[in-house]
Amino acid sequence: MTSIDTEPGGGTETGGGRHELAQVNIARLRFPLDSPELKDFVDGLDPVNAVADQAEGFVWRLRSDSGNASDVPVFGDAWLIVNMSVWRDAEALTGFMYGGRHRELMSRRREWFEQIREAMTALWWVPAGERPTVADAEERLLHLREHGPTERAFTLRTRFPAPVGAR
Repeated sequence: MTSIDTEPGGGTETGGGRHELAQVNIARLRFPLDSPELKDFVDGLDPVNAVADQAEGFVWRLRSDSGNASDVPVFGDAWLIVNMSVWRDAEALTGFMYGGRHRELMSRRREWFEQIREAMTALWWVPAGERPTVADAEERLLHLREHGPTERAFTLRTRFPAPVGAR
């Protein structure tokens, strides 16, 4: 399924009000962040985040005092890094993901991150203006791993429309 009509300026309009698409992506590092093996990845974070911040349909991203989220703990595992953001809809997210500098970095992900068989990315709808927490993201990933794609947590391949009515 794909999202329903989008409102100019962002969000998906439903009978229950506007919703935005939250996404989380976690990765297990193959090397410490300050290692020479991860230099290109680390050097690419700020430029890619700057492009995201200006991308059509971008709403918000998780960041710490460092300006990115590479030092935000997830699942209590120091080797995991998290990326979490909110977008107008799936089309805006995929437009950013598969274009420009982000696409270049994604093409090198196997150099920097372990290949994991379980779900490391999840999507879900949030009411416009709501910002998900890392705890929300962890819960959605665990839900996706246990139940597969549902309205609560889904993937770009198996999408669900924004909820109608209640949160």
